Amino acid sequence: MADYKIFELGDVVLQRGATLRGAKLAYKTWGTLNKAKDNVVVMPTWYSGQHQDTEWMIGKGKPLDPSRFFIIVPNMLGNGLSSSPSNTPEPYDRARFPNVTFYDNVVLQHRLVTEVFGIKKIALVTGWSMGAAQTYQWGCLYPEMVERIVPTCGAARCSRHNFVMLEGVKAALTADDAFKNGWYARPPTKGLRAMARVYAGWGFSQTFYREKEYLKLGFSSMEDFLVAFWEGFFIHKDANNLLAMLWTWQNGDISDNPVFKGDFDKALKAIKAPAIVMPGSMDLYFPPEDNEYEVKHMPKAEFRPFKSIYGHFASSALNPVDVVFLKKAIEDVMKR
Repeated sequence: MADYKIFELGDVVLQRGATLRGAKLAYKTWGTLNKAKDNVVVMPTWYSGQHQDTEWMIGKGKPLDPSRFFIIVPNMLGNGLSSSPSNTPEPYDRARFPNVTFYDNVVLQHRLVTEVFGIKKIALVTGWSMGAAQTYQWGCLYPEMVERIVPTCGAARCSRHNFVMLEGVKAALTADDAFKNGWYARPPTKGLRAMARVYAGWGFSQTFYREKEYLKLGFSSMEDFLVAFWEGFFIHKDANNLLAMLWTWQNGDISDNPVFKGDFDKALKAIKAPAIVMPGSMDLYFPPEDNEYEVKHMPKAEFRPFKSIYGHFASSALNPVDVVFLKKAIEDVMKR
């Protein structure tokens, strides 16, 4: 049985003009919504992640304690559970799945929070990577509703360098003859494995590899790490789903919507909530410099980077020291 629920959204007109008919938003909750409905945490998912991948964050003694918070994890469009290329009926199935923005995702998540639960205030929005971008989007679109944000290892818009890196990921995946422009009869496994290897060079820092940190994680060699961790992670993913989310990532910009009309600084200034912005000091996807700029333009933001060789994965369950650092940041921001 599925461990999540589906919010039926009906026909949704997306930002880029397509109508996603019978749209669905998959979500899971932890904890209990209190009578005042003021203990709400929203944690959007990240690239290729699903709600179960957030569970390392949730539990007694973990960054988000369900005995204290009512935690809502909405699955991003394209991730295989919410409306995605792999589960949308014709004619918008597979390679025809429409382009989806962060604005689309957050507007629909707002509908979930308000229409299903009747929530008017959100104590905290937090998310990693693409979840961080959605965190920023929540903060600027709904400043009177969102009381605090903690974006980790992500940015409010995709940088040009990040865009180019993702072009390499995309090229590796689509070069597989089995991909057939998205109309594959069988999974393009060569492309998925190649994509994983490209991704591997960016997910962790140079120091992580230099110091052979992967051995401490239980892998017997670097090749074992590349196959068991990286290829093993992507090999079971749907290629069209990955490409749909990749488009969202590459075109990510919290100001590229009808509210801010491309004025990035205005979107940042609209985030009124106290914020702790947490890049990875050695993140090759989202370097801290991008976040330093964001913090300068946010009224109540603190810049607090992970001092970690885990790069983009500083905000993950892999390194216990990083988890403690994240937990402390959430405790601190909740006092504000």
